[in-house]
Amino acid sequence: MSHPLTRVLTLLELLQSHAGLTGAELAERLATDARTVRRHVALLRDLGIPVEAERGRHGGYRLARGYRMPPLVLTNDEALAVVLGLLAAERLGMGTTTVAGAGARAKIERVLPRSLREPLAAMRETLLFTANAVAGQAPESGVLLALAQASRAGTAVGITYRSGREESSERDIDPYGVVFHTGRWYLVGHDHLRDDLRTFRIDRVAAVAPRARAFTVPDGFDPVAHLTANLAQGAYRWQVEVTVHGPLDEIARRLRGAAVTLTERPTGVLLRVQAERLDGTAHLLASLPWPFTIHQPDELRPELRKLAARLTASAAE
Repeated sequence: MSHPLTRVLTLLELLQSHAGLTGAELAERLATDARTVRRHVALLRDLGIPVEAERGRHGGYRLARGYRMPPLVLTNDEALAVVLGLLAAERLGMGTTTVAGAGARAKIERVLPRSLREPLAAMRETLLFTANAVAGQAPESGVLLALAQASRAGTAVGITYRSGREESSERDIDPYGVVFHTGRWYLVGHDHLRDDLRTFRIDRVAAVAPRARAFTVPDGFDPVAHLTANLAQGAYRWQVEVTVHGPLDEIARRLRGAAVTLTERPTGVLLRVQAERLDGTAHLLASLPWPFTIHQPDELRPELRKLAARLTASAAE
């Protein structure tokens, strides 16, 4: 952030979103010193932007109450950061919906100057991802934001939850944390229905309602550590890996709602799923219109042969 204009624009954004930052705090965020911050503040005032300064222990800089900021302005580096962030969120499963991400990206690209819009389009069209790219299960935006806000505020929520068996239940939860893991969003918290720590897939949360009850997260509790340990303990008998020779987007649409992880590879899409019984996995694979290659376990092959024999016998009757 060496260009003075970049610092001034960033200072303006900081004042808009963080009222009351001190000169020292602004200097730290801008990677400069307090004297330079004062010069930038003076420049903003010269441009007609009302920056107020309050002295004392709780003082700081802020925009005058009621002042409305001009339209969003991004530097080249900031625009690149936003577009790359949207692309990464879409491919890693961190976004809420593909439509929302594509819409936000289109709006940003539409207002950019041609000199920046074309390089960013080239980046979008040529950017490749490693095996860590997955098709995640997208939660509802409102649900995700409500759970994050409740977790930060330390207030309980009521949720309507749909299990993997499509059974609906009402739960009162103390949300300890929201965690993103391998293409899915999870809620970790205390479930008052079971009186125990539980993990919930957020894409299965149909509704969130605030509760007028506060809670305190246990000292030293780590939602990430709890989630990973919980998933490991709940491992199923079979770890299935199959390459499906078809397009990632279409496979993801076919398997929407299924507890699978999809990873794009040069030869196709690597499908990973945990299963207690392999006959269900055989039915899932048979429902796909694309050929596939089994990597593990070998026990899946006879299950597919049994299914094929039953289908052949039914067709012959």
